[in-house]
Amino acid sequence: MRLDKFLANMGMGTRTEVKQLLKKGEVTVNETQEKSPKAHINPSVDKVKVHEEIVQYIDKIYLMLNKPQGYVSATEDDKHKTVIDLVGKYRYLDVFPVGRLDKDTEGLLLITNDGQFNHDLMSPSKHVSKTYEVISEKTITKNDIELFKSGIALDEGLVKPADLVQCDEERRSLVTIYEGRYHQVKRMFHAINNEVIALKRMSIGDLQLDQSLAPGEYRQLTQEDFKKLGLK
Repeated sequence: MRLDKFLANMGMGTRTEVKQLLKKGEVTVNETQEKSPKAHINPSVDKVKVHEEIVQYIDKIYLMLNKPQGYVSATEDDKHKTVIDLVGKYRYLDVFPVGRLDKDTEGLLLITNDGQFNHDLMSPSKHVSKTYEVISEKTITKNDIELFKSGIALDEGLVKPADLVQCDEERRSLVTIYEGRYHQVKRMFHAINNEVIALKRMSIGDLQLDQSLAPGEYRQLTQEDFKKLGLK
């Protein structure tokens, strides 16, 4: 990879800014000053420094974010703050949210720059489950649970059977769905004459939201996390 491309990709500046860094002698490769933007390096082997600081090579990135309310699941938005604003240090890697959570929905959201990873989790054929904590307007009944189990009818047709579990608190429940239709959980509750007051995604597959993450905080996925997603 060309040195200027590597530095630009790693967020060291635009191509023009990177060339200025090189021209000023601020860049070393394997402890030797390098001024040519056309110099070729092996990002996985060569040690590149800018201002004596090592530039870590990152290709694919996978983040778990505890999404707070008030942020939209998009890379850019003219009117609202986006989830990418919360992981700004990785913006240069062209990251994007895996699927989406509504602006007023909290909880587990994955962010990556790996299109195949996104496809593997979001493809309808994969049937990756997603579990949400719901605070509803009314208490869940046994009939509601059976309706979810048999499949709720929405305007575009019957959704796949879902698991609805009433929690200890009167209007708190957990619902697990196996597809990702638009506003699905809210629309399913509306269909049983109930309304969602608050919604938080707790898990994707067997991967649960890290409870140590405060709203707006994130961390990189571990190999154990990938195993829980059934992907690696």
